[in-house]
Amino acid sequence: MTVTIGRRGLLAGTAAATVLAPAAQASGEQISVTHWGVLMYGAPYAVAMEKGFFREAGVNITGILTSKGGGTTVRNVLAGGLPYGEVSLAAAVAAAREGLDIKIVNAGAATVADILWVTTPDSPVKTIKDLEGRKIAFTSPKSVTEMLVIMSLTASGIDLNKVERISTGGIGAGLTALRQGGVAAAPIMDPIWAREQGRWRPVFFVKDILPKMTQTVGITTTQFAREQPQKLRAIIAGRRKGVDFTYANPEEAGRIFAEAYELPRELGVRAVRNMVDVGYWSRGEIDTRALDAMVEGLRIIGEVEGPVDWSRLVDRSFLPPDLQATG
Repeated sequence: MTVTIGRRGLLAGTAAATVLAPAAQASGEQISVTHWGVLMYGAPYAVAMEKGFFREAGVNITGILTSKGGGTTVRNVLAGGLPYGEVSLAAAVAAAREGLDIKIVNAGAATVADILWVTTPDSPVKTIKDLEGRKIAFTSPKSVTEMLVIMSLTASGIDLNKVERISTGGIGAGLTALRQGGVAAAPIMDPIWAREQGRWRPVFFVKDILPKMTQTVGITTTQFAREQPQKLRAIIAGRRKGVDFTYANPEEAGRIFAEAYELPRELGVRAVRNMVDVGYWSRGEIDTRALDAMVEGLRIIGEVEGPVDWSRLVDRSFLPPDLQATG
């Protein structure tokens, strides 16, 4: 079953349960992408479907299954449509540690540069240093936003005991708390930031403080990789073409993204341009240092323990040849 999330559900959607893409054609196939219809991970897939890049590469992808993220998306990959999906790195590592038969075969969102913390226009808080003695919001315990708050404060030389960190449960709830004076800063990301940036003033962008960190990765099962390697290569190649087109043609890509996500056209274009500016989407190449940087953050919040053996979990052989040696 597939459905869409419209513009009215955008803020709520960041904390919502399963949301799904437009109904796939009966002759087509489906893959999974975390937070499709809500966050920016899915833009290259929307472009690749609209422009026919998947078909050109040799696979007819016409629909996207998705969820609120984490293990739900991993289960979608294993149980629904083609066994390929883009999931958070945390979910991939957790699934592998639980003994699930998966491999990371490409990178997705190459950075956390889409995430920033904002305040009200009249707030005395101008920089991250000004948060000492105040309250800062994050979404939920052990979330990426909690991890980034801790890492950003630490990297800025701020004593964690001097900043009260408040879990608000979602992006929309955090902005409400900020508006009501319950916190001094709250997280936001595109496409919400593209729509609401006139209402808020940035306090800090994560990209200005922390190193490059891989947010999402493409995963599959070893069985699918063994039995249908050409189809897996076609999915990765089609997405890559979608990424390349988006970087080269952000205006058209933004319109395609807006239509797929049921957003106003100008909002979709602005959000895509924001992501193009920070090099948000990987073409697929897997950067081990960026994986390690994210895992280090996941250790801080207790999501990962011990080392991760990328040689066992990562398989670069399905990437286009020019991307296999990078990273």
